[in-house]
Amino acid sequence: MGLVQWLKGKFLCHLIICYGFLVSGLLVNLLQICTLPLWPINKQLARRINCKLGYSLTSQSVALLEWWSGSEVTFYTDPANYQIYGKENAIVVLNHNFEIDFLCGWTFCDRFGVLGASKCLAKKELSYLPVIGWMWYFLEMVFIKRKWEEDKRSFVQSLQNLRDYPENFWFLLHCEGTRFTEEKHQISMEVAEKKGLPKLKHHLLPRTKGFWVAVQNLRGTVAAVYCCTLNFRNNETPTLLGVINGKKYHPDLYIRRIPLESVPEDEAECSAWLHKLYQEKDQFQEDYSQTGCFPGPVVTPPRGPWALINWIGWTCLLLYPLYLLLVQLVNSGSILTILATVAFCSAVSVGVRWMIGQTEIKRSSSYGVPHN
Repeated sequence: MGLVQWLKGKFLCHLIICYGFLVSGLLVNLLQICTLPLWPINKQLARRINCKLGYSLTSQSVALLEWWSGSEVTFYTDPANYQIYGKENAIVVLNHNFEIDFLCGWTFCDRFGVLGASKCLAKKELSYLPVIGWMWYFLEMVFIKRKWEEDKRSFVQSLQNLRDYPENFWFLLHCEGTRFTEEKHQISMEVAEKKGLPKLKHHLLPRTKGFWVAVQNLRGTVAAVYCCTLNFRNNETPTLLGVINGKKYHPDLYIRRIPLESVPEDEAECSAWLHKLYQEKDQFQEDYSQTGCFPGPVVTPPRGPWALINWIGWTCLLLYPLYLLLVQLVNSGSILTILATVAFCSAVSVGVRWMIGQTEIKRSSSYGVPHN
């Protein structure tokens, strides 16, 4: 195992992983573009095809977490609710404290068979980027500019479009609006004091308007809110770069299922309800910091093989032409070919490093932090 772990930390392995993800992503994008003529003919079939294509790309990240780094998410939840997960549409409320919280959210989705159809809020700018952005565009992600007056109409329309979605989906929502940092927390708690709200220790104040709009527009389509609280054992500070290096983390995820009927329809009452939910989440985090575990029984949904099979399949498929290119490179001895290969590898490395950089806490959005 020492040799395997050593290899996981080497740049060549990282380059192969990055190459496979980016090239497979571009191929997925191309196949998604090919579905465009199908949309006016059979919209639901086009949606189902795009769900499968989206899964083939997103599940590579899940395989990276579960199989490459060996990280296993432990789920704390009511066994009765466990039987329902994956069989209904839901709004999933996640805390936003860690660089890989999105990976743990995707793992939750994958364990219950809704990864390909899951939705989230994303910056509008991402929809213009190849690979992830284009994939999300075809998966009908909800894109926003973070300017409410401009976002309101498109946000509502995007949610309304999901009312006839042919697959069970989960709408993942970070109600805090941005990732937790000490600076943002201090500013958020100053706002809480001015508004007379109880202060939170482990969260930022939730942004209630987006949650209320989502709930109102998905009533009758979504059955429940899944309140998810994530933490890591032994005070681990996980990073995406650590996952790529094969470092094993120990995430714990506490899931509560709350029927949507219990969420108030009135905006003010819904706002108060969400603030109370975050006060409860904060107490769970405080208890976790003292005990090292969440309340309730542990359930372990089986780790399916499909994410791994998909990842290995893409890797083998794409390594073969790369092998042929290297053989041609050695045989030709052409300086032009060598330079082109070096340029391609450098571009892949730079592209993935940029994507990794976007997950770093220090690079998180300044949304909600006033500028001088």
